[in-house]
Amino acid sequence: MRYLPLTLSAFLVTTMAWGQKEVTLPKDLPSYGPETPIKAPSVNDSKLDNGLTVWLVSEPGFPKVSIALAVRGGFAADPSDRPGISSLLARTIDQGTSSRSARQIAQELQAAGGDLNALPGKDFILVSTSFLSARSDTGLNVFADLVQNASFPEAEVALARRNAENDLMQQESQPSFLASRAMARVLFGDSPYHVTSLTKASIDAATPEDLRKIHAQRFRPDQALLIAVGDFENGPMLDQIRKRFEAWKAPASAPLEKPQPPSAIPAHAVYIVPRPGSVQTTLELGIFGPLRSDPDFEAALVANAIYGGTFGSRLTTNIREDKGYTYSPFASFQTYRVAGTLVTRADVRNEVTAPTLNEIFYELNRLVTTSPTDAELNQAKRYLVGTQAIDLQSRDSVAQELALLWIKGLSHDEIGTYGRKVAAITASDVDAAARKYFPAAKTAIVAVGEEKVIRDAVVPFAIPTQTAP
Repeated sequence: MRYLPLTLSAFLVTTMAWGQKEVTLPKDLPSYGPETPIKAPSVNDSKLDNGLTVWLVSEPGFPKVSIALAVRGGFAADPSDRPGISSLLARTIDQGTSSRSARQIAQELQAAGGDLNALPGKDFILVSTSFLSARSDTGLNVFADLVQNASFPEAEVALARRNAENDLMQQESQPSFLASRAMARVLFGDSPYHVTSLTKASIDAATPEDLRKIHAQRFRPDQALLIAVGDFENGPMLDQIRKRFEAWKAPASAPLEKPQPPSAIPAHAVYIVPRPGSVQTTLELGIFGPLRSDPDFEAALVANAIYGGTFGSRLTTNIREDKGYTYSPFASFQTYRVAGTLVTRADVRNEVTAPTLNEIFYELNRLVTTSPTDAELNQAKRYLVGTQAIDLQSRDSVAQELALLWIKGLSHDEIGTYGRKVAAITASDVDAAARKYFPAAKTAIVAVGEEKVIRDAVVPFAIPTQTAP
């Protein structure tokens, strides 16, 4: 067994090194090219008289425009008796306005060269579309209408509820969904951040009037950001936006309050989600991580890339490549306005539940006690800088990233500073982040599967077990 106190595991991992086969690369491979973090987009920042913040990114050339509107308030703002209703609102916001039917909205947007997407998160609802720059008038007209005047027709809401119920049934058949839902409840407890989806009760109870009320509460210009990225000139585009949005007025009611951070740290225990007859165990290990605005955020990302956040990470090399316990383990950070999490997940055969958990503990503690090699550090930083550049190639992605930065209270310049911060991370920075965020003894463990298999597997670890909330 390798689940050891840090003092003992520190000695073992320094003498055992990787404990795995060392891969020798061909000698004639070319050296890395120069590392070039991407530059922040040039954002024209303005605010309308009604309080609507507008960020414009002019990128002449490719003749399309991406538009996104972010509003504060997502799952964490949902009424306690309607958890997840933000998801239903996102499903139906384009299903009609006071002057357009769902069919008309779809046809007009398609004629302009695009369609609509609506994404609910814990802290926000993001509505976005894209259209040909030559059809900006049509695209902006429809978009402005539906975000300000969505009507949530009875028939469309009824259909969306039926679809949502079917989707929920399908999701609840997936162990990954059950694990994520249970982990959110374990980590966040009574905090509204524990909400991850609709429930059967909230679907049954939701009405068009509920959606209209929530829409009026959250879709207000003084708590919204409008982003446009694409083929336009800033001045004329701002005039077009002002023409369509300046009459939008904020209600007299106070805006939503900022969510409260979680008040307690969950116990280091195994929380079981029984799944009778399962031939696999889904393991999730969760711990609180940094906020996006924290000074050690980038160091924690580099640490995670070395530990489990890349295909060549220590964890993947160990339990996938070396031992064959699982096909695709991974570890990832999620950041919200007032909380952050680090979650490790692996789906494994029942018979290797205990060995897998042991190796995850081992890799977590090894990161805490063993500094990364120069090669690990370099590869992790290049991976993070490179994937940012890939992720932000499309205008839609740039608009979404800008929206998420705004939701978290960060400047649009953060897109450019991120790569430079990552490139500057040292092994000492990684060591400090690892000690803070990665000790195995701080994790909460959710296990979905055959209950007896799980309980028998965790006996050697002497960790308390209980049914997941």
